[in-house]
Parts: sequence; C-alpha cells; structure tokens
Amino acid sequence: MNRRKLKPHDIDYAPEAFRPRLTAMLGPTNTGKTHYAIEKMLSYPTGMIGLPLRLLAREVYDRLVARRTPGEVALVTGEEKIVPPSPSYWVSTVEAMPLDRRTDFVAVDEIQLAADMERGRVFTSRALYARGVKETLFLGSDTMRPILKPLFPEINFLSAERLSQLSYAGSKKVTRTPRRTAIVGFSADMVYAIAELVRRQRGGAAVVMGALSPRTRNAQAELYQSGEVDYLIATDAIGMGLNMDIDHVAFAAARKFDGRSFRDLKAHELAQIAGRAGRHMRDGTFGVTADCNEFDESVVEAIENHQFDPVEALQWRSDALDFFSLEALKRSLAAPSPRPDLLRARPDDDENALARLSSLADVRERAKGREAVDLLWQVCQIPDFRKVSFEQHVRLLGEIYDQIVDGGRIGEAFLEPRISRHERTDGDIDAISARIAYVRTWTYLSNRSGWIENASYWQGKTREIEDSLSDALHEKLTQRFVDRRTSILLKKLRDDAPLLAGVTEDGDVIVEGQFVGRLLGFEFIVDPRARGADAKRMRGAAERALAPVLAARAAALANAEEGELSLNDDGVIFWRSSAVAELKKGPAPLRPDLVIRGLDALSPNLRGRIVDRLTAFMTSRIEILLADLIALGRAVDATGDDALSGVSRGVAFRVFENFGAMSRAQFGDDLKQIGQEERSKLRKIGLRFGEYTLHMPTLLKPAAARMMALLWALWTDKKLEDLVLPKPGLVSFHMTGDLPHAFYYALGYRPSGERAVRIDMLERLAQQIRSARTNADRGGFEATSQMMSLVGCSGDEFEGILRSLGYRKHTVKRAVETKKPEEPAGEQSAAPQNQAADEVASETASETVSEAPLAETQPENEPAPPETAADAVVTQSSAEQSGDPEAPAAEPSAEQSAEVQYVIEPAASAEPAEIEVTLWRMAPRRPPQKRDNRASKKADGADRNAGKNRKSDGDRPPRRDGKRPPGKKGPPREPRRYSSEPRRKREADPNSPFAVLAALKADMGDRDGKAE
Repeated sequence: MNRRKLKPHDIDYAPEAFRPRLTAMLGPTNTGKTHYAIEKMLSYPTGMIGLPLRLLAREVYDRLVARRTPGEVALVTGEEKIVPPSPSYWVSTVEAMPLDRRTDFVAVDEIQLAADMERGRVFTSRALYARGVKETLFLGSDTMRPILKPLFPEINFLSAERLSQLSYAGSKKVTRTPRRTAIVGFSADMVYAIAELVRRQRGGAAVVMGALSPRTRNAQAELYQSGEVDYLIATDAIGMGLNMDIDHVAFAAARKFDGRSFRDLKAHELAQIAGRAGRHMRDGTFGVTADCNEFDESVVEAIENHQFDPVEALQWRSDALDFFSLEALKRSLAAPSPRPDLLRARPDDDENALARLSSLADVRERAKGREAVDLLWQVCQIPDFRKVSFEQHVRLLGEIYDQIVDGGRIGEAFLEPRISRHERTDGDIDAISARIAYVRTWTYLSNRSGWIENASYWQGKTREIEDSLSDALHEKLTQRFVDRRTSILLKKLRDDAPLLAGVTEDGDVIVEGQFVGRLLGFEFIVDPRARGADAKRMRGAAERALAPVLAARAAALANAEEGELSLNDDGVIFWRSSAVAELKKGPAPLRPDLVIRGLDALSPNLRGRIVDRLTAFMTSRIEILLADLIALGRAVDATGDDALSGVSRGVAFRVFENFGAMSRAQFGDDLKQIGQEERSKLRKIGLRFGEYTLHMPTLLKPAAARMMALLWALWTDKKLEDLVLPKPGLVSFHMTGDLPHAFYYALGYRPSGERAVRIDMLERLAQQIRSARTNADRGGFEATSQMMSLVGCSGDEFEGILRSLGYRKHTVKRAVETKKPEEPAGEQSAAPQNQAADEVASETASETVSEAPLAETQPENEPAPPETAADAVVTQSSAEQSGDPEAPAAEPSAEQSAEVQYVIEPAASAEPAEIEVTLWRMAPRRPPQKRDNRASKKADGADRNAGKNRKSDGDRPPRRDGKRPPGKKGPPREPRRYSSEPRRKREADPNSPFAVLAALKADMGDRDGKAE
C-alpha cells in the first residue's frame, strides 16, 4: 500500500539552513493581512495564494492582473480556470490549490477555517502539506495561535492590529438602518424579502450571495460601491475578506443551515461578518435588525474586543488514500487521527456519494483496479451545485462515471442536450439562478483535463452561457430591487421643472423617488454624501419641493389631537414619530421652556400656532399628572380664611420646593406644632404625613413619577441620559452612587440602605411593623415574608432597609413545648374532658397565622396610611368625633397581636424547650454622657423606678416577696403593696411622642389584665 505518513512537506525535513520560513500572521478583520500576503507574494519570482471563496479569489486575481500582465497570473477555482502558458503567480480557492506546482511563496488565507465542521479538513490538509520553497504564510484569527505552535514548533508569529474600532449599535428596524449598511441573512428567501422591503422604503439595494456567479456578484458589488444604492443585502459570503465600503453590518438572523441542520452562529463567526464594517481607518458598527434577537453582552464584548475561545482541535481526514480497491479506499478514508488535536471530520458529501455508488453492482464491476477506483473517487468529489436532492446528484455522478469508463471521455452527444437547454435568459430570478447552478456543474467538468471531448470548446461554451445568464440575473436583480430615477431628478433640477416630493413616516425626504435628506421636525438635513455644488442644488430642490409639505405639516401639528403628541423620558416631544420640540430649564420647576427647531421656513402665523399648541400640550400634561403638587404650591401663596398658618405654610413650601416628597426627619419638631385643623387642610390638598416621609400619593403613579424625574433633572441641570428610571410598578430598586437622594424622593422612592423603596410601600411596611410589635418582646418584632414582599427584596438588602429605619437585630430565647409520647388508651380516657377542647381551640388558633396576599399598589380611594404612633394618639379622639376616614388606626390590642404569635397548648403535658428567635427592635436614642454621670444617674433613678415591675434575666420570674435574690447584697426590700382602688389615669402630654407611647402601652397592659 502506498500510504503517506502524516507530516508536512518533505522540504521541512531538510537541514535548518535550507528549510523554508513558516510564518503565521494572526489578528482580527480589517488588519491588512490579505494585502500583506499579496505584497509578500509579489516580492518573490513565483507564488501561490489559496483563498476561502471563489469571489475573493476573483477579486485578488483582478488586483494582480492590474499590477502584472494577464500572462503572469493564473486563476484556478472549481468552476473557472484561467491558466496562461507559463504563469508566475497562482490565485485559487483553498480546495483547488494546484499543489503539484512548486512556487517560492505559498499563502493560505483564513486558516482558522481548519476548525470548521464543513470545510475544516481541507484547510487542515493545506496547513500540513502546502509549502513554498522559500516561505509559507498562514493568515487568520488569533485563536489559532495555541494550536499552531505544537503542530509546527518552528513557526513564527506576526500580530496584526485592527485599523479601526468596531462597536455594537443595538437593534434597529430594517427601514431605520443607516446608509452604507450591509444587512446579512442566511437564505436566498430572506435576502430577497429584505431587499424588496429596502427598495420600497429606501430606494434600492444590491444583492450579494455565494450562489451567484462571479460576474453577477461583481456587478452587484459595483452597484453598491458606486453609491447608486446605499444598502447591501448579502449572505455570509461577505465575511471572508471581501473589501467593501460598509459602515454598519446588521444581522437579520443569527442561525444558519450548515448542510445538515440549523444552528446558532458562534461568536467568532459573527465577528468575521461584523468585521466587514469599517474599512482602513474608518470605524464601523454592527447590530441586529428584522426578527433577530439582540446579542448577549458576552457576545458583544467578545466581538468588540476580538477575544474568542482558542481553537483546541482541527478537523482532519486522511490524505494517504489507498486506491487498490473500493474497500481499501474506504478503510483509508476512515483512518483514525494520529494526534488528539486533529479530530476525524464527519463524512462529507464525497464520502457519502462513494458509499452510495459503491453499493451499486454495476459500479462495483467497473471500479476494479487503481485507476478505476481513483477515477470514481474524483467523480464523487464533484460539488453538488444544483442542491436538488442527494439521490439526483448521485444519479448524475453515476452517469458521468459510466461515460468516462466506457468511452474514455464524456462525449458531445451526452453534453449537448444537457447544456443547450440552459441557454435561455428568460424567466424570473429563481429560474435564471437555477440555470446558472446547472451550468456550473458542466463548467466544473469542462475544466477537468482529459474528461471531456473538445474541452476547450466546452470551456468557452459554458463560460459564455454562464456570463449571459449572469448578466440577465444582474439585470433582473437591479430591476426588482433598485429604482433608477437619479437621471430624472438631475434633469428636472437643471430644467427648473416642478418636483414631486414627499416625506415618509420616518422623516426621509424623497424627491422624484430619490432620497435627498431627512426632515427632523421642521428642519431639513441634506444627505451627507452630497458635497459641494451637488449638496447646494439638492438642498435648494428639497426646500423648494418641501415648502407646501412644511406648511401642511405645520397646520396639522397646530391642530393635532392630544393622542398624536407624546413626551419621551428624555424631554423630547414627538408628533407622528418625529421629534418636534425639546424641553429645557424654565423660570420655575413646573414651567419648563420649549425649544422648537426649523421654524424659519414657516410663516409667522404658523410659527405662533405651533408654539401655542405645544405649550398647551405641555401645560395640560403637567397639570393633569401633578395636580396635587400644583394645588400645594397654590396653598402656600393663598390668603384669607383658608390660608395656612406659619408653620404649616413653611412645611408645605418645603415639600413643594422638594418636588412633593421629603423625609420626616428633616422637619425636626416643626410637625408637632401643626394642629389638627392645619393637618386637615394639608390632607385635603393631598399631602400625607407618613411615619417616615411627607409625600403626595398621586405623585407615586408611574406617569407622574417620571414627569417629576424629568422636571427635577431639568431644574437641577442634570443630564437626562444619566438618570436611572425604574420600570413602572417596581416597589424598590438598587441605587447608584452618583445620584443625590433628592432625585429618588422626586421619583417617589425613599433611599433605604442600598435600595430605593417606593414611599407607599415603605409606609405599609411601617404599618405592619407596628402591628407586629408586642409588649412581650419589648417592642420587638419578627421579620416576615409579607414584609419582604412589600419592598421586593430579602436577605441582606431587607436588613439594610430595617437598619436605615432605625431598627437593630437581637437574638432572644423563646420557650416552646414539645409533646410527650402518647399515653395508653386507658389513661387517655381518664384525662379531663376539656383537654380535647383545648386542643381543638389550639388548632383553630394556629390556623389564623396564615396571611392574606398583599396588593402591589394602594388603591386611590384607600384611607391614607397611619402616621406615627404619637400623631395617632393625638388625633384619635378628634377622629372618632369627626368620622375622618383618614384618621390613623390605634395600636392593635393584645388579643389582636396574639393572633400572629405561636400558639402554645397549656393543657398538654410537655417538656419545656428553648429556641433562638431573631427580633428587630428600635435602637435607643441616648444623648452622649460621661461614664461617672451615667452611673450616678442610674443610682438616682433606682428610687424612681422602685414602683415598676423589674424584669428578670432569662425565664426567672420577678421576686414579689420583698427579699433580694441570692447573691444580692443589701437590706431586704419592703414587699410591694397593691391598692384595691384603681389608679387615676394620667393624661399624656400630646406634645411628647414618648409620653403618648408610654400611655398607650399602659392602656394595653390594663386591658390584658382585665382579660386575664
């Protein structure tokens, strides 16, 4: 068996001084790698370069012919061969590289395709065996560096940096993509559909696909390069080194059919296509359009920074084939890889064709001997250009093999009817494309030496048919996807004839079917591609044609309905999808100014009507959304009987000045000086005295909150793009460190820990905390899931909110009872009858612990949340008399508090146990004192507290017999005497919240005693 070993070209094993230099130039797209290879090749007497696409090979061939004579350059692809008698330089596709030709220089472009599942084995073979006598150069991505080094220890690396920046531009509609954009799809149907849409909206587009013939592709590319159209609709064929003037690449899809199944494109594949944007020193952008989902942040970052996972293995198939027999050929094709970093490639179309043909009895009879088996393998490698079905392709291969074996060559009688039937240029785009695909098969065969009778004639014949079909296809594509009326526009501009003009919904100005600029509101911006005299003529023509259009637009805007106008969060007013005005800082926080551009071309009457309409729209929107805040501002300036007093007026002014919300702590003792009558006035206006915040509930609605944030940003000269607005309905969100707290208050949120919590939700949390606090726990409470759901967070974030409210965490031990083992039936029957009743009552009580779901937002007509405990007691009596629905609820009774506690069955015999419970208590606020003074005051207060119950440590009950506990020194205390007469209830000082709380707790204790 004549089996070749896996090793590079034999010349690599020559002495060091005679070995060719092996270099790899690696880097991202737009680094000039192909240009470097061409210049390097021309520096040698002879050279060869293998390129990934026949379209790119044709482009490089044209560049070399322009610099050398046609007789010095040869082009070899699967379907096209231009070989002079003695060429010095060879340009070919990687698959068609004539490796039997020895040249001084050899270059292989896009070497990273050696890892591709479809074509990788061919690139791997070229990397292993294609060598120049003096130098070999690999071009490709930097991801190949880790695998090339162990394969070729003597290789040298050159790094190439991208000449321009590539950045992500997000998602855009097809009709809103910028000019000089390439929209990429991965099927002919998708390409044609997008091209048709672009033609209707933007005037035209060029189409480039790998299935097009080189002649059609070059004609379409020139249509785009010349500027006749601004959009290029293409497949991934543009990703392999095609140099075109592209500023933006938009992906209409991120999935493709790889010949076997649909799959998502990998990051490095997307980067190869996106890299077509921005050439030389001009920056480029990429994004998505149509139905393509936006890319993940990791994918965007990888493309922008050109950082991808390194290639760990290459696709490989044995090149040491044994043609002794069909079985020997199959075994050699299935040979295992000699290295772990070379993976056995999956069977390709040629292997499948070989397996299918070798199963036929007549083929097995003919394929005997080395020459017959070798010929069969070459026939199986004919590409399937038609893409009709695998069975039809195999049937054609069988007919071709029979013709060559029987007659030595394919006869003209066999070729004539199969080629002449496609010598027609009528039909639509699909019909002409199908004919080109059929002719490409015979073009490929005519370039195989020794296979066809009169090969030179058929080479010319198939080339002629393909060229005529390519020209017809180009004409069909241009007629369908390009609207050529530029000559009409120029003629009418010269003749001063009336112009037909229009404005699309997106603001594009179309004059005689040609795009001349954009209309942003009432300001015309000429096409930036037009320069010099052309730009002046285009602007003059557009302004002349737009005069009636602008007048009609101005009249329509002056009479616009309320629903036609909209205000964005960035302060821009839109009308019919066009920006017509922008808000700026005005003389007062609630009175912003309007800036309207492009009014110079309008009459003074229309100008004034537009200003009046937009001012009325903005004033109406502010008055509707911020009605309560405006009423509060008017109350500050009011006089007469309904005027506010000095303190309440000052409080109202400060709240109005701070956009409707302020922390209660900022007012100090001022709120205590406001009586119930003044509070009632403020409540009627809409101001609520929350436990933590003075706020206006109507300003917490999403639309009003966003309006407040916009007005706050304008008044404080903050950049609107720097503001972080939460999604509507969020009860809390993370704060950013660079925004002041005043912004969050204006937005309707209170900064609490690391989060900003919506004010109404924070007040509901305070209400639940008051209900959960018990005397048994010394005012402490346990955090519940219902509390956490109110503020939309848990864990450390929730604890941070509680700490910001002044609570601190404590761990206490709580007694629980565990049931003993069940007693015998006889003893159980002897138990008291009320034990069963106690157990039923206990189970019933335990069921009341379940909590009802909490609504996300507070209804508009719901009574206002309770104020602080101090305010609640002060206003309790007056609220009961007046029936005020906004009066705060009193502190819950002991019976109500007991409903959310654990139920312990006193009648059940159990063993005592203790568990640790986390409680939250209000941190004490003590003025700083010296240590000695604190000790003396503690001693002085012992007499004052002598009459109060002392709480013992742990579970030890207080001593009631007057004796001191063991270990305590001093004379025994007098036993406590209790009077049978009830003590007279002391009136609490209404100006002291601590006195009110003490009175409230004492009152609850009295009720507990009566209940017992």
